[in-house]
Amino acid sequence: MKTLLIVYHSGGVKTAQMAAAVERGAKTEPGVRVVLKRCAEAGPEDVLAADGLILGTPENFGYMSGMMKDFLERIFYPCEGKVAGRPWALFVGAGQDGSGAVSSVERIVTGLRLKRVGDPVVVVKELKPEQIAALEELGAAMAAGLAAGIF
Repeated sequence: MKTLLIVYHSGGVKTAQMAAAVERGAKTEPGVRVVLKRCAEAGPEDVLAADGLILGTPENFGYMSGMMKDFLERIFYPCEGKVAGRPWALFVGAGQDGSGAVSSVERIVTGLRLKRVGDPVVVVKELKPEQIAALEELGAAMAAGLAAGIF
């Protein structure tokens, strides 16, 4: 059985709702264990045990959240050289355009040599039904790719 790890931070409601939508979509795929954790609860052992990773962060001051940065700092060296090629994806709850949060996460994850699958899902301002559907699709697509051995 493949394992999909979803790690997110939310200081409010929107990014938590986004994470729930990604999890809901991922759980539609049989044969994939879906693990949802907040940044403070997740560590290197979770990443090393996962076959795929989806990260979620709010945009804070044009950057990823401090908790997401903390998570990435805590896992970087223990996971470096051990997770290369594993698929990853990103969702961002943005107040502006989300580009700073996206680029800051990508810059760090590039050092882990993970393989990005799909474009980041960025939700600016209010979460709309079509964006919830896109987040569910993100989770479902990642889980399906893991189950089928595509990733």
